[in-house]
Amino acid sequence: MFSVIFPGQGSQIVGMGKEFYEKYDLVKNLFKEADDTLNFPISKLILEGPKEELDLTANTQPAIFILSYSIFNVVKNEFNIDLNKAKYFAGHSLGEYSALSCAGYLGFSDTLKILRIRGDAMQNSVPKGQGGMVAVLGSTVENIEKILKNNEQKFTAQIANDNSEGQIVLSGKNEDLDKLILILKESSIKNIKLPVSAPFHCSLMSKATEIMTQELNKLSFKDVENKLISNVTAEEISNTEELKTLLIKQIENRVRWRESVNNMINNGVNHFIEIGPGKVLSGLVKRINKEVKIDTINNQEDIENLRI
Repeated sequence: MFSVIFPGQGSQIVGMGKEFYEKYDLVKNLFKEADDTLNFPISKLILEGPKEELDLTANTQPAIFILSYSIFNVVKNEFNIDLNKAKYFAGHSLGEYSALSCAGYLGFSDTLKILRIRGDAMQNSVPKGQGGMVAVLGSTVENIEKILKNNEQKFTAQIANDNSEGQIVLSGKNEDLDKLILILKESSIKNIKLPVSAPFHCSLMSKATEIMTQELNKLSFKDVENKLISNVTAEEISNTEELKTLLIKQIENRVRWRESVNNMINNGVNHFIEIGPGKVLSGLVKRINKEVKIDTINNQEDIENLRI
């Protein structure tokens, strides 16, 4: 039994998808539709850069989705591999939008538009340079939660991503994160300040939540049989109204990726197929459970070697 999983921000590279773009009209057409939908040449940005522009979250979010959606459709339509047989669809942060679109809940152009809005809203929620994120390595969620509680009078920070065993990401104001880093060093806990432009998945994103509440409520999601796993609950989403509510909550809430993977495994999944640029999620799944089979699909050869 397999699940299809989709990466989030950080997996983007200039030139991603070039092989598929040059080989398949299906991909060329999707890239053109993306340009027309967003009213700017995002296809050129994906294929040629510059990197600085591709790394802006308002561009990164639709760009990664375009690539994941394109690869998914190449696998399905050019190789006749039925990925809709997946037990679950799941994605990390923006990857959840790739998952719901590939699963059939929302069309390509509507997903593009909402991700562009989401990227802008998240970037503009906090003035640039005021917030950030810190990756903590080799500790547990329980231990980090204890540190945050014991120091809540001194600073405020939130767990943004529970990625895998020993990999947790925190968000907050830069001045608070600096205080947190000192305490982590005192406890000999390894940490890395991440090169991000905003503190995602924490209460500082409240302005983005307001915008996304309005925008998501304008959308109509289709009722389909494919099952989605929520970042917010790490469990199966039961209906489209709940999906809408959880996507709104996702902006300020922790991405429970470790729990999501464990829940899928506990429900019979023993094979994960990552679709999109990079291999970030495959690495996380491997850290969570070394026994499961993992395929990463981001070039032609990967598809040729795929067995489900």
